[in-house]
Amino acid sequence: MSQKSPTQIPLLTRHFTIQLSATRRGARLARLLTERQLDEWGEPYDAAAQVVAELASNAVLHGRVRGRDFRLGLKLHADRTLRVEVTDARGDRIPRVPEPVAEDAEFGRGLRIVAAYASRWGVEEAPAHGKTVWAELRLGSKVT
Repeated sequence: MSQKSPTQIPLLTRHFTIQLSATRRGARLARLLTERQLDEWGEPYDAAAQVVAELASNAVLHGRVRGRDFRLGLKLHADRTLRVEVTDARGDRIPRVPEPVAEDAEFGRGLRIVAAYASRWGVEEAPAHGKTVWAELRLGSKVT
């Protein structure tokens, strides 16, 4: 007689990935597409849209290589943890949270904003000498 293990039902994970031009327009589009996709999945999107805006902006400003795009990836897990991934072409430029910045500074707040919204974030090596900056955030209840 053989023992059978209980059937395991895989947890649902939703995916969205798109390649965008490494331009300011591409960064804006990344935010808008995030809002639209999360709304389609029935999830709140304000926090995720902020994180995507910052990571996409950084990809365009600091990760751009002429003729190369950046990639936006969203993975929504069954426990409502959203993983945002932005992959750019500059693996040699690893982002760091800068020292405290002046209140009127125009730059230097992006990763602080990501860290404020995300439960954790980091950087991974990507193919073709690129990097993926990722952030995970727990989605709250949708406000109706």
